[in-house]
Amino acid sequence: MAILEITDLKKSFGPLEVLKNITFDVTKNDVVAVIGPSGSGKSTMLRSLVHLETIDGGSIRVADRYLVKNGAYAKPKELSSITARMGMVFQQFDLFPHLTVIENLELAPRLTKREPLDAIKRRSSELLAKVGLSDKSNAYPNKLSGGQKQRVAIARALMMNPDVLLFDEPTSALDPELTGEVLEVMKSLAEEHMTMIVVTHEMEFAKEVANQVIFMDNGHIIETGHPDQLFGNPQFDRTKAFLNRSNSKKIKRKP
Repeated sequence: MAILEITDLKKSFGPLEVLKNITFDVTKNDVVAVIGPSGSGKSTMLRSLVHLETIDGGSIRVADRYLVKNGAYAKPKELSSITARMGMVFQQFDLFPHLTVIENLELAPRLTKREPLDAIKRRSSELLAKVGLSDKSNAYPNKLSGGQKQRVAIARALMMNPDVLLFDEPTSALDPELTGEVLEVMKSLAEEHMTMIVVTHEMEFAKEVANQVIFMDNGHIIETGHPDQLFGNPQFDRTKAFLNRSNSKKIKRKP
């Protein structure tokens, strides 16, 4: 049974259709990479999964519960319970600047009061160690590099023990050196069988880590498949053109 089932998602901003009957499934332990040109609807799709965008039609089922069914959303308390099963890592980190690293991690668990304080503190220490930032627990975000901020954001998303972790272009705001340290953390999560959906422009990451790749363009899913198939033998001309252009840009960046 799919842990996430997305069916016929539709979304418009005024006359502009940004999601056009988006349908795909995610099974537990999947790493799904979503690729495509800017403006293709990737981030809007991802944000709709945690109700940061409301959709105009379609269904989103998380395990055995519907976040939205045929365009009708669950009641507010149910919505909150369902979206809590997913964690989100944003492009611009979105850390609270007035809180230390450890306070950023512990804020949501403290507010929800789902477990004792000592358990929260123990897990925050463990997660900072996991992302290699134990020495930054009392630092404020403005004292961190971009890569460190994004690793804190990943640890913060993990604090609520999500079933699925969503990444919205997590490295696009970083320079190449800092990108590597964030991708290494994401690879380690994949090796630990964390279910993830990653909107990314990092083609090598998608090839190496994902077990399913979705190519989107102009609000549609054009093609989906295993990385070996999609990158090695794409079936559609639009996919081929996008991958060829991505490869040519990569070649141009070489010294």
